[in-house]
Amino acid sequence: MKRDSRLSSVLHALLHMAEEDGPMTSDKLAECLHTNPVVVRRTMGLLREAGIVTSDRGHSGGWRIAVDLNTVTLRQLHSALGEPAFFAMGNRNETPECLVEQAVNAALDDTFIKAEALLLERFSEITLADLAADFSRRYAEQRKQGR
Repeated sequence: MKRDSRLSSVLHALLHMAEEDGPMTSDKLAECLHTNPVVVRRTMGLLREAGIVTSDRGHSGGWRIAVDLNTVTLRQLHSALGEPAFFAMGNRNETPECLVEQAVNAALDDTFIKAEALLLERFSEITLADLAADFSRRYAEQRKQGR
């Protein structure tokens, strides 16, 4: 099963956008993400619907962050992307009347629910500002080391 990396890509794009003074085009964001501009437009459109970014057409157009980085959490971004599944694993449901399958599924369901709740709780604690600060720290450290 292919991993859904949209949240990671969105975070990457938003951090690039936060460093820019003006809007960033889909082409420029696609270059940063090593993907296709159509993929960028489709994904950023979801963030626009959530009010996280805006877009302008035309020569000086592009995508802009529309919110304070301190107010947007990873959980909100995960939600804006349609709440993609966290886990590629799932239950076997070939023979629902089988008591062994029922026991296994009950244990797995409980574990998946708890793990997802823990992830969502942590996602609620991390803001875009936190990630931007971490990037700035890493960038300053790298410049200090002369790389």
